[in-house]
Amino acid sequence: MIGWRYGTGRRKRSVARVFLTTAACTAVIVNGMPLGLYFRSASHARHAAAPLHAAALHAVVKANVQGGGMGGQAGAVRLGISRALACLSPCLRRPLADARLLTRDQREVERKKPGLRKARRRRQFSKR
Repeated sequence: MIGWRYGTGRRKRSVARVFLTTAACTAVIVNGMPLGLYFRSASHARHAAAPLHAAALHAVVKANVQGGGMGGQAGAVRLGISRALACLSPCLRRPLADARLLTRDQREVERKKPGLRKARRRRQFSKR
């Protein structure tokens, strides 16, 4: 076994600290729970584990994630795993970059403006 590698992932308001090492089988633990139990939605679990499938690597992953919602946390774990894999083996950097897994998703919630109901939603206009 090679030593543990570390990667930080951020998405919206979520921050994930990910520790990864190679192993005979894949096990992903998020906040002390298996990946499928922590992310109840199968799409969120698939989204978070995408870097392991792209790299075709068996690894033990331990992630601590906080803040935001489930979608943001899944994205943060995904980026953290990708960065830890790139640190573990530089030859994995190209396949991860080709799959766009090393790029942070910069989209954030737009702030609410004064005089509006939401960020862009105005009151309904009545001509008569």
